[in-house]
Amino acid sequence: MGGLREVAASFVAPGPAGVTIRTRLKCLTGEDERVLGLVGDHLGALASRDLKARCAAGLAHDSEQWAQRKRVLTEGSSSRWAGSVTRATHDQWALARRGQLAHIQSLQAGIATIAHRLSRPLGDRGGKHAPGGYRSRKEWHAKSRRLHLLEGRLKAVRADWQAGVVHVVRGGKRLLTTRHYLEAALLTEEEWCTRWRAERRFLQADGESGKRYGNETIRVTLDGEVSLKLPAPLAHLANAPHGRYVLAGRVSFAYRGDQWADRITVNRAVAYRIHEDTVRGRWYLTASWTIPPVQTMPLATARANGLVGVDTNADHLAAWRLDAYGNPVGEPLRFGYDLTGTAGHRDAQVRHALMRLLHWARRYHLAIAVEDLDFTAEKTREKHGRRKRFRNLISGMPTSRLRARLVSMAAELGIPVIAVDPAYTSKWGAQHWQKPLTGKNRKTTRHDAAAVAIGRRALGHPIRRRTAPPRTHQSDGCGHRTVQASSVAPGREGNRPRIPGPRTRSVGAGRGAKAVDQNAQHRPGRSAEHESWKQDSLPLSL
Repeated sequence: MGGLREVAASFVAPGPAGVTIRTRLKCLTGEDERVLGLVGDHLGALASRDLKARCAAGLAHDSEQWAQRKRVLTEGSSSRWAGSVTRATHDQWALARRGQLAHIQSLQAGIATIAHRLSRPLGDRGGKHAPGGYRSRKEWHAKSRRLHLLEGRLKAVRADWQAGVVHVVRGGKRLLTTRHYLEAALLTEEEWCTRWRAERRFLQADGESGKRYGNETIRVTLDGEVSLKLPAPLAHLANAPHGRYVLAGRVSFAYRGDQWADRITVNRAVAYRIHEDTVRGRWYLTASWTIPPVQTMPLATARANGLVGVDTNADHLAAWRLDAYGNPVGEPLRFGYDLTGTAGHRDAQVRHALMRLLHWARRYHLAIAVEDLDFTAEKTREKHGRRKRFRNLISGMPTSRLRARLVSMAAELGIPVIAVDPAYTSKWGAQHWQKPLTGKNRKTTRHDAAAVAIGRRALGHPIRRRTAPPRTHQSDGCGHRTVQASSVAPGREGNRPRIPGPRTRSVGAGRGAKAVDQNAQHRPGRSAEHESWKQDSLPLSL
């Protein structure tokens, strides 16, 4: 037990901090699309220039430099457009820094693993907690060369981290690299240029509380009219007063439209973003706003009526309902999804599986217990070596997307989500629960048993089942049951049927009916089995 890591305490996951909704911009004219493209290209060029200035400043950047960048951008746009551009640039730089730190940690883990395996003898199988040596001299030599390669990369990335240098590509590095492989990507040069230009555009504006409809730059009215404030160099394109351009089409939000309408009615801040889908030839409008943090339910309240333990897998969610005492109730359920195809298809599959799970939990007024998974450091090939199928398996599990979707969707339905430490849930669940829960008519899988383990950990119970007493110390000889009874098992709190045997052979039929009743045991003046009992009158001395 000394090699086991400490299990973190379970907690109720906090709700989402913001809301994002999207709708399509329909009935746009050719002039509308041309103006949107010109505005997006102009602001995108300003954003690229500002990102270059921010990256050049590095760690020496301060509020005065931020204000200077904003003043420079204001000359070519407006104060509000400049504020949105500088804020987006700062967020992009901070995201690149976090990615740089994660890359350093990944390189360090890979170097440590390779160095350890190189130090072991060839063919050493290793142990449960430490890998062994490499299989052959050829593999050892190849890994030694890779070790020097990773050390060189780590040295360069560390130097960039200490100097505050980040490498960011507006439009995406993957799309930029695709330019050299147009045939493999089934793209023409013109199609790639169109997609590249659309990705580098900038058409987003932060909201302002107290301003009309919550946003002065991109304004959406209650009747769906969309207008935007044109930058100063493009003011001649305006078709409305005060340098504004009004789009011909009208928009409406089918999802959370009432919440959006409530916000803009009282002029609360709403941020908007307009972008083009070049593959479909469509334009979309995205609205977002922050919401106040919701008070999370206490952990004891969330698990008072039991919960649903959920085990996340590459192609399905394994769920099992548990009562407040940690006993499995009913049959396990499986909510499958298919993670092949486009990103939109994968996201829809995850949402559909989560919706079925949430509706089932709401039907019985239960909380949901899930593992707090993070496979960031578990997908390296240095750690798992030749186990490509396992690396592909954990890489395909939608841990972050599923977690974000589950928390936001559960918050809308008022269902608390309990996050538990994932340590040993699959192993201990299979060890303690898979065999006892398997019968003639039910085959329990490792994933079902893991769901039980997750639920018991969320309830505060040990995963291990109740230890049975020695055979000779069990009631009724060796025939007493030791498996925990389900909460819906009929008569689980009642008396056990009388079994004829050496102890009961002399007792007639119908006698000894209260032999195990804890409220009717022998006491002075009270016969539990063969006499009727009547309460004595109050003493006269009172």
